[in-house]
Amino acid sequence: MLRITLQPHWRIGLDDGQGLDANTLLDLLAAVQGSGSISQAGRDLGLSYRHAWGLLQQAELLFGQPLLVRGRGRGSVLTELGQKLIWADARIGARLQPLLESLASELEGELGRVQRRRRAVPRLHASHGFAVAALREQLAARQVPVELRYRNSLEAVAALAQGDCELAGFHVPLGEFEAAAAQRYLAWLRRDQHLLVHLAVRTQGLFVAPGNPLGLRGLGDLTRRGLRFVNRPEGSGTRVLTDLLLQREGIAPRAVAGYDNTELTHAAVAAYVASGMADVGIGVQTAAHRFGLHFIPLLKERYFFALPADALQREELRPVLTVLRSPAFRSRVAALQGYEAAHTGQVLTVGEAFAG
Repeated sequence: MLRITLQPHWRIGLDDGQGLDANTLLDLLAAVQGSGSISQAGRDLGLSYRHAWGLLQQAELLFGQPLLVRGRGRGSVLTELGQKLIWADARIGARLQPLLESLASELEGELGRVQRRRRAVPRLHASHGFAVAALREQLAARQVPVELRYRNSLEAVAALAQGDCELAGFHVPLGEFEAAAAQRYLAWLRRDQHLLVHLAVRTQGLFVAPGNPLGLRGLGDLTRRGLRFVNRPEGSGTRVLTDLLLQREGIAPRAVAGYDNTELTHAAVAAYVASGMADVGIGVQTAAHRFGLHFIPLLKERYFFALPADALQREELRPVLTVLRSPAFRSRVAALQGYEAAHTGQVLTVGEAFAG
């Protein structure tokens, strides 16, 4: 099966120079941050000490200030500039990786068709999430082809209804907001035309700095003077959830500093907060955990894949459904922080999922 990988690439330089290929530098800084040792970081990356040291010197000359503080017997510690570079790289990865993965999947499909070796390949449209990424890994491991496009929940369900994909990911909060959130998707889903596969239950909440130094407790704190919020884009399921939560608290969006400042994914929101560019954001617990943030739970939600009613009989969809319903995938989802997989792979009618 043809596989394409696209990655962001940095170059840093002055207007009058060739510049520095920064990807190796960023890997080196991250490794030094983890080990506290230039020599150990070099070994971890397969670089000689001389090469690693020369790369750091070249970068420090370019920036005009040090990236590391080196002390005899105390190891090496990143300076503020070094840390800023690490967080900038994390933000770039969190922001661009879903787009690059989506484009890579489209290219795989296009080139596969040119090769004339592939049968009809299922098209999966979904928001970028950790369980969706885990599914993509499991499908690739079993050489099950799928064309993946990352879109927000409403776009995905609309694409399914219009025949532009075979699987559409969307999520709906449990509890008081379920009916209001589900209604926007039920405008596209038909009880006689679609089925749902339960992917996971996951926890959404507030991302704040490690240790919660500002002492935030809940949504009511978002109006605090000087607090900087980072939001999700219009049309995303988490943006809908945010608006419902603010409405319940009687908070007008204009009262939240940063309400119009958006990041595309949960990971991008977490990276934004972790880098100090915002004080608080909303997203799934997994993202907070991976970026070392303090997490304040707000509610749980169900994530589904919607698909055609005859999906169980479609030959091209059977391998995907087999993976979705496998114990191995269920275990993979259960291992994600903030995810529950008790019902992963369960097939439901629209009426069973939303009985009201």
